[in-house]
Amino acid sequence: MKRRAIPRRKVTLAAGLTFMVGATAFAQQTNPQSGMAMMSDGLLMPKMNAAEGRKLFAAKGCVMCHSVNGVGGEDAPTLDAATMPLPMNPFEFAARMWRGAPAMIAMQKDEMGGQIEFTGAELADIIAFVHDPEEQTRFTVDDIPAEMAARLEKMEDGEAD
Repeated sequence: MKRRAIPRRKVTLAAGLTFMVGATAFAQQTNPQSGMAMMSDGLLMPKMNAAEGRKLFAAKGCVMCHSVNGVGGEDAPTLDAATMPLPMNPFEFAARMWRGAPAMIAMQKDEMGGQIEFTGAELADIIAFVHDPEEQTRFTVDDIPAEMAARLEKMEDGEAD
């Protein structure tokens, strides 16, 4: 990979997400095998697709505890893009998830019968979604799979499984 000096600046990737790049960053290239952005030798940044993240937010069960624009559970912080700090750092978002992992895992086991599993690409897409106000306007109760919607309704009614 060709190295070039870049003054400290913001870099915008997919879905309008902005990252700060240091003074000696590598020029961003795409890895042809994975389609991921090559940030430096040996470091790939997955593509961040907010539309896929919207689907995953519902399908993986994040919506059971978190809401976006009033759609979803109330047991955890809302994830409205309008309330997210900018510029967004996906690693800081993941670090916040890590700090809350014990409580989240306990709730997942209680509400869904097991821990939610993510690939790195899935997590990147979900992070893109929760930081994309335009994509969030498309999120409705119709995005929630029937099984998740039924569980969510039971939770709202105060019923246990």
